[in-house]
Order: sequence, then structure tokens, then C-alpha cells
Amino acid sequence: MTEAGRIRNIPHRPRRNRSSRAMRSFVAEARVGVDDLIQPFFVIDGENQRVPVTSMPGVNRLSVDLLVEECRRTADLGIGSVALFPVIADSLKTPHGEEALNPDGLLLRTIRILKAEVPELLLFTDVALDPYSSDGHDGIVEDGRILNDETLEVLARMAVVQAEAGADIVAPSDMMDGRVGAIRTALDDAGCLETAICSYCVKYASAFYGPFRDALDSAPRAGDKKTYQMDPRNAREALREIRLDETEGADWLMVKPGLPYLDVVRLMRESTTLPVAVYHVSGEYAMLKAAAQNGWLDYEKCLVESLTGFKRAGADVILTYGAMDAARLLAAAD
Repeated sequence: MTEAGRIRNIPHRPRRNRSSRAMRSFVAEARVGVDDLIQPFFVIDGENQRVPVTSMPGVNRLSVDLLVEECRRTADLGIGSVALFPVIADSLKTPHGEEALNPDGLLLRTIRILKAEVPELLLFTDVALDPYSSDGHDGIVEDGRILNDETLEVLARMAVVQAEAGADIVAPSDMMDGRVGAIRTALDDAGCLETAICSYCVKYASAFYGPFRDALDSAPRAGDKKTYQMDPRNAREALREIRLDETEGADWLMVKPGLPYLDVVRLMRESTTLPVAVYHVSGEYAMLKAAAQNGWLDYEKCLVESLTGFKRAGADVILTYGAMDAARLLAAAD
């Protein structure tokens, strides 16, 4: 038999399933949809304020009036939810983060306004002390130690006031032990039975959060977060966190960061029936933007590829600063 004859007798040709755009679409295993996305926003006090986050090209801190306009655009793109992160003035930060409970404070005012102006959006709110803490930690600090149980009381009250203001999904990102149970009990006792909890169930002590901390000016004033956020070397430990948060009443579970922990996203997907969320964090987004600005890669293609990786790993929900960009790209591809 000739060489050509042997080639013609190849029994399996996977390339047939890649032969055209239509064929590739038919056999695609993972798909990103606009309804998978949550768009995070940073909100600041004042009016008509748009302050760029230097380390996150294309991302701005927005005053509430401009945030309303941006949220309307978000909804028009088909994105169903936004995540809110308040930028708190240093003068309002205290060791116990009392500003988080101020009914006239920035976040609670923002929630009420957005619920009135863009009611179709689900509001996803962060429950942690670091934006409000003069120590920059997610919990109360005493003699250099993060106090777990004392912090739970504050977190539970934060969740309740956010829910009462109109938050649909409260998201404890603090990694204190027992916080999901404390928050669920407090919400139910306050009559907030419909408020969902998305637990930052597996949140690593990661170096990829730097631009986010720049945006909020929320970096720890001393020490680091390694006594409460997870060790990046561990994956099996995530199983313990998953089981605890499920038992305590979480409605969603999240892995943060995203791309360096796709194995953990897959582990979570295989270990729970709850919705799995992943956070494409500030450092991941900033790397794409910086490389694109230098002409080293195509931001749009790499963004969609990154989000597809999250879906392939098993994520149901993706928080990404590129959500609005991705929604436009997905619409153009249809």
C-alpha cells in the first residue's frame, strides 16, 4: 500500500468536528452566556465623579449618579447582576468598621438608589470589614490577631442592613469561621428570608488582589491575611470549607481567584450541587489589559478564552471586570 493509501485509511479524524465555525459551535462543550456574568463596580461619594483605577485600565470609581447610568447600560447588555464595592474615606474608617452599619452610609444609600432606578438588576454586596477598617483587615484586629467570633457579630449585622436596603445576594468574603451560619441566622431572624448568601467559600491569600486593594485603598496596614484566607498550596482543604458552608446555609459557593485555581473550581463543581461562582479578580484582568496595551496579546480574544476556561472547569457564575466587554463580544458573535 502506498503512503497516500495508508493516510486515506486513518479511521478517526477529530478535525472533522473542527472543520467550520458551524461545526465547532455544534460540538462545543462549554459556552459562556451573558446571563453567566456579574459586573463589579466601585462606588465613591460625590456627584459626577469618574475616577480611573490606574492599575485596572478601563475601570473607574463612580459616584452614585454615574453608577446608575452604567448599571442601566449593564442591564441593557443582558447582564443580570452587579457587585458593589464601596470606596470609604479614611476619616470614616475605624477598628470596628462602624461605618458599615450607617444607614446613610455610601453602600446602603447606593443599594436603595439602584433598587429604585434599575430594579431588574440583582444586587450582589460584599460582607467584610476591610473597606471600613482602619486596620485594612476583614475582621476585627486586637494585638495583631484577627478576632473571629467578635467579627461574626459585625458581619451578621452588616448582612442584615444590606438586605434591608435591598441587596439580593450578600457575599461574605472575610473567611471567618462560622460566618455563613451567623449571617443566615441573622437574616432569617430579621425576616430577610429571600436574601441569598454567596459565600466566598474558597478564597485564597493571593497576590492577584493588588489592583482591587488599590481601588478601595483597603490593603492591610500591618501583617497579611494568611491566618484566615486559604493557603494557595492547598486544594483538599477546600472540601472542608465547601461542606461547612453548605451546612451553614450558603446558596452559592465561590472560588477566588479564578485562573490559577481552575482545579479548585472543578473540585468544587464535583463536590456540590449548589451554584458555583468564580471571581476573575483584579490582577487577572489587569494582566490582560497591560499585555494588550503593549501589543503582546488580543484582550478581547483572551478575555473570552479566560471566561470559557471558567465554564469548562464547571463555574455557573463569573464575576469579571470584563463582563460588559464580554457581553458586547458575545452579542456580536451571535
